[in-house]
Amino acid sequence: MNAKDTPGPTSFDYKEAFSRNIGWVTEEEQAVLRSKHAAIAGMGGVGGSHLLTLTRLGIGSFSTADFDTFELANFNRQAGARMSSVGRPKVDAMAEMALDINPELRIRRFPKGVTPENLNEFLDGVDIYIDGLDAFTLDIRRKMFAACYERGIPAVTAGPLGMSVAVLIFMPGGMTFEEYFQLEGQPELEQLRRWLTGVGPSGLQGKYLVDPSTIDLANHKGPSTPMSCQLCAGVAGVQALKILLNRGEVIAAPRGLQFDAYCNELVITKR
Repeated sequence: MNAKDTPGPTSFDYKEAFSRNIGWVTEEEQAVLRSKHAAIAGMGGVGGSHLLTLTRLGIGSFSTADFDTFELANFNRQAGARMSSVGRPKVDAMAEMALDINPELRIRRFPKGVTPENLNEFLDGVDIYIDGLDAFTLDIRRKMFAACYERGIPAVTAGPLGMSVAVLIFMPGGMTFEEYFQLEGQPELEQLRRWLTGVGPSGLQGKYLVDPSTIDLANHKGPSTPMSCQLCAGVAGVQALKILLNRGEVIAAPRGLQFDAYCNELVITKR
């Protein structure tokens, strides 16, 4: 029989599908992950990759949100961006990809994105929040992290900077998002500066930026790479595993970390 003629599985089996996780996690821990609910706002460059990574980790349910549709400009970095998805809502296209991996997933979709009106519903029953919002979206991001803190929900943001990942984690009872970034009362441009420099204060990615003119904070524009989005999903996925299983050290705010694959450097930062 030719490889192209090999029949696929006739039914889905969770234990078989995620059996290769066992060894790095126990069977009991895999069952815990299956019971967990992760919320991801944003289904684009990092958010879409977060969803697929956590789905393959075996997380059992999600809240996902995005008001946008896929377009050609997304092709260089976004997991769901394909010719077949152009013009389609990101939240639907990504849900279909995740359900094709695990058809037993429970996914609450928010096709209008996260708003102050639906924030409570979005976070209902959530065990961990993974930030996938656009880099230049600050107002609802601030509300999201504040709401997570109030509810005791660990919140992870992984910033795709150049060819690196910069990770900040805000744990219940620890430093808050606002205490770290100090955005209150600042004009928008200053908020953006504080946000971007606060996520990756080591600035490793600046060593190899070949055209600084492509960074335009005022018009919410900047370059990106597919490698950084994949790095973000991998590192955030590990942090989610440690938090959800209460296993291993979690470097939380005011500390953070940036790994730059181009510079071959890992830096532990502190506000």
